[in-house]
Amino acid sequence: MTGTAVVVGAGVGGLATALGLRRAGWSVSVCERRAGPERYGTAFGIHPAAQAALDRLGVGEAVRARAVPYRNAQIRTPEGRVLANLPLERIERRAGRAELMIPRPRLMDALLDAVAAFGDVPVAYGAPVSCVRQLAAANDLVVGADGIGSTVRAACFGGRGAPRFIGTVAWIGIADFESGVYGETWGAGRFFGITPIEPGRTNWYATVPAATTAEELRGYFDGWHDPIPRILAGTDPSEWIRYEMRHLYPALPAFVRGGRVALVGDAAHAMTPNLGQGACTAILDAEALARAVAALPPGGAPGRGAPGPGGLSAALRAYDAERRRSAQRVAFASRWLHRFMTVRRTGPRDLLIGVLPW
Repeated sequence: MTGTAVVVGAGVGGLATALGLRRAGWSVSVCERRAGPERYGTAFGIHPAAQAALDRLGVGEAVRARAVPYRNAQIRTPEGRVLANLPLERIERRAGRAELMIPRPRLMDALLDAVAAFGDVPVAYGAPVSCVRQLAAANDLVVGADGIGSTVRAACFGGRGAPRFIGTVAWIGIADFESGVYGETWGAGRFFGITPIEPGRTNWYATVPAATTAEELRGYFDGWHDPIPRILAGTDPSEWIRYEMRHLYPALPAFVRGGRVALVGDAAHAMTPNLGQGACTAILDAEALARAVAALPPGGAPGRGAPGPGGLSAALRAYDAERRRSAQRVAFASRWLHRFMTVRRTGPRDLLIGVLPW
């Protein structure tokens, strides 16, 4: 079965969805409220399962060419004592491929290039959506990939699953040198993370109870082990990004609505960044949705030959069954990990870290 689809949102999830649907033979258009492609942000971690999904979308090789492997990292105390090794080596052994880190703009470029290669997938920027019902009337399928503040989700579910602040502030940035030390350092109510991103540069992120200026942020990590103070002192605060951490709560009862609308990525399950799974789950959503739709025989549902719109409805139910519980479990685990990482009493937490089977 093929038809027309409009994807609302031209972020990672939206472009991956557009790519998958177009590869399945659908006529696809994309509308994005921002004036141009997303160029902000630092690094995304791409887990092996998401890499396999990118392969199925035909863009895996292009992403790997722009990424670097992430193989060695530790959890440390502010004094620099190693509490545990992150399970990156075990992940690579089991999956047969390493975790990857890629700059957000490079991932966007790979997806945009793959979409543009078809020559018939328009991506309209500066095109906010005001009426989802009109889009549904003009297209067979509407995909909401418009982020945590999703207009499509609000039209389908009202206030259910609204963005909620969790009471902490995140900062992210890039240092123009390789730190050589990677992983996360957990303190009392705050933490600092360091990962590779590309040769000659280091990705960093920090979470604190509150900080509105660069000096306040530096103060939270004064006296912590090298290279944390050096990273904060040696990077330009004008290039840092600050945001208040939010997640979607309560969890949505479905990722689809009315047999014609589907949600992917943050529009469906925005989560805290502690597990580094935001981009991965969006990619997995996009590939699963495209695969479910592609499995429809002409005019029918997978394996049943049901006619007309009922076939698409069955495909969307299959997508929801595959992705909703899995993505919501990841979101719950990420939120739990955030609470665990930012406790004030660090002694019991640090002891537990040392005995957990990482």
